[in-house]
Amino acid sequence: MQNVLAVFLGGGAGAVLRYLTGVLALRYLSVNLPAATFAVNIAGCFILGVLFAVFFDRPEVNTSLKLALTAGFCGGLTTFSTFSFEMFEMLKNAQYLQVSVYLILSLAAGLAAVWIGVSCAKFV
Repeated sequence: MQNVLAVFLGGGAGAVLRYLTGVLALRYLSVNLPAATFAVNIAGCFILGVLFAVFFDRPEVNTSLKLALTAGFCGGLTTFSTFSFEMFEMLKNAQYLQVSVYLILSLAAGLAAVWIGVSCAKFV
Protein backbone atom coordinates (compact mmCIF):
# COMPACT_ATOMS: atom_id res chain seq x y z
CA MET A 1 0.00 0.00 0.00
CA GLN A 2 2.91 2.33 0.72
CA ASN A 3 4.14 1.98 -2.89
CA VAL A 4 0.68 2.84 -4.24
CA LEU A 5 0.57 5.96 -2.07
CA ALA A 6 4.07 6.94 -3.24
CA VAL A 7 3.06 6.66 -6.91
CA PHE A 8 -0.14 8.58 -6.18
CA LEU A 9 1.69 11.46 -4.51
CA GLY A 10 4.47 11.60 -7.09
CA GLY A 11 1.96 11.39 -9.93
CA GLY A 12 -0.08 14.22 -8.49
CA ALA A 13 2.97 16.46 -8.25
CA GLY A 14 3.98 15.63 -11.82
CA ALA A 15 0.48 16.23 -13.16
CA VAL A 16 0.24 19.62 -11.43
CA LEU A 17 3.60 20.63 -12.89
CA ARG A 18 2.43 19.51 -16.34
CA TYR A 19 -0.75 21.58 -15.97
CA LEU A 20 1.17 24.68 -14.86
CA THR A 21 3.59 24.27 -17.77
CA GLY A 22 0.61 24.26 -20.13
CA VAL A 23 -0.83 27.40 -18.55
CA LEU A 24 2.49 29.23 -18.84
CA ALA A 25 3.08 28.05 -22.41
CA LEU A 26 -0.33 29.33 -23.51
CA ARG A 27 0.35 32.67 -21.87
CA TYR A 28 3.90 33.28 -23.09
CA LEU A 29 4.59 31.19 -26.20
CA SER A 30 3.21 31.38 -29.66
CA VAL A 31 4.69 28.55 -31.70
CA ASN A 32 3.14 26.29 -34.29
CA LEU A 33 3.86 23.10 -32.32
CA PRO A 34 2.51 21.98 -28.92
CA ALA A 35 5.34 23.48 -26.85
CA ALA A 36 4.04 22.55 -23.40
CA THR A 37 3.59 18.87 -24.19
CA PHE A 38 6.97 18.78 -25.89
CA ALA A 39 8.65 20.49 -22.92
CA VAL A 40 7.20 18.23 -20.24
CA ASN A 41 7.87 15.08 -22.25
CA ILE A 42 11.50 15.99 -22.88
CA ALA A 43 12.00 17.15 -19.29
CA GLY A 44 10.46 13.90 -18.07
CA CYS A 45 12.82 11.89 -20.29
CA PHE A 46 15.81 13.76 -18.88
CA ILE A 47 14.64 13.34 -15.27
CA LEU A 48 13.95 9.63 -15.79
CA GLY A 49 17.42 9.20 -17.28
CA VAL A 50 18.99 10.85 -14.23
CA LEU A 51 16.89 8.79 -11.84
CA PHE A 52 17.67 5.55 -13.65
CA ALA A 53 21.39 6.22 -13.39
CA VAL A 54 21.16 7.32 -9.76
CA PHE A 55 19.01 4.37 -8.66
CA PHE A 56 20.68 1.67 -10.79
CA ASP A 57 22.51 -0.85 -8.60
CA ARG A 58 21.43 0.93 -5.41
CA PRO A 59 19.09 -1.45 -3.61
CA GLU A 60 19.50 0.59 -0.43
CA VAL A 61 17.34 3.37 -1.90
CA ASN A 62 13.78 3.04 -0.66
CA THR A 63 11.51 1.39 -3.24
CA SER A 64 8.65 3.77 -2.46
CA LEU A 65 10.92 6.75 -3.17
CA LYS A 66 12.01 5.22 -6.47
CA LEU A 67 8.40 4.62 -7.47
CA ALA A 68 7.26 8.07 -6.34
CA LEU A 69 9.86 9.74 -8.53
CA THR A 70 9.83 7.44 -11.58
CA ALA A 71 6.37 5.93 -12.12
CA GLY A 72 4.73 8.68 -10.10
CA PHE A 73 6.36 12.03 -10.83
CA CYS A 74 7.75 11.28 -14.29
CA GLY A 75 4.60 9.39 -15.23
CA GLY A 76 2.40 12.26 -14.09
CA LEU A 77 4.60 14.88 -15.73
CA THR A 78 4.82 13.28 -19.16
CA THR A 79 1.89 12.55 -21.40
CA PHE A 80 1.78 10.17 -24.32
CA SER A 81 -1.97 10.52 -24.71
CA THR A 82 -1.86 14.30 -25.18
CA PHE A 83 1.11 13.91 -27.53
CA SER A 84 -0.87 11.42 -29.63
CA PHE A 85 -4.04 13.52 -29.59
CA GLU A 86 -2.15 16.62 -30.69
CA MET A 87 -0.68 14.70 -33.61
CA PHE A 88 -4.15 13.39 -34.46
CA GLU A 89 -5.49 16.95 -34.51
CA MET A 90 -2.66 18.06 -36.78
CA LEU A 91 -3.36 15.17 -39.17
CA LYS A 92 -7.07 15.97 -39.12
CA ASN A 93 -6.20 19.57 -40.07
CA ALA A 94 -3.85 18.42 -42.86
CA GLN A 95 -0.80 19.83 -41.05
CA TYR A 96 1.45 17.09 -42.37
CA LEU A 97 4.71 18.99 -42.07
CA GLN A 98 3.97 20.00 -38.46
CA VAL A 99 3.04 16.47 -37.40
CA SER A 100 6.18 15.09 -39.05
CA VAL A 101 8.42 17.64 -37.35
CA TYR A 102 6.67 17.14 -33.99
CA LEU A 103 6.96 13.36 -34.16
CA ILE A 104 10.60 13.23 -35.25
CA LEU A 105 11.70 16.04 -32.95
CA SER A 106 9.88 14.51 -29.95
CA LEU A 107 11.39 11.06 -30.45
CA ALA A 108 14.91 12.31 -31.17
CA ALA A 109 14.88 14.85 -28.34
CA GLY A 110 13.34 12.34 -25.91
CA LEU A 111 16.02 9.75 -26.59
CA ALA A 112 18.73 12.40 -26.39
CA ALA A 113 17.30 13.70 -23.10
CA VAL A 114 17.41 10.23 -21.53
CA TRP A 115 20.99 9.76 -22.73
CA ILE A 116 22.02 13.20 -21.43
CA GLY A 117 20.26 12.54 -18.10
CA VAL A 118 22.05 9.21 -17.65
CA SER A 119 25.35 10.84 -18.64
CA CYS A 120 24.89 13.76 -16.25
CA ALA A 121 24.01 11.46 -13.36
CA LYS A 122 27.32 9.63 -13.72
CA PHE A 123 28.97 12.75 -12.30
CA VAL A 124 26.80 12.70 -9.17
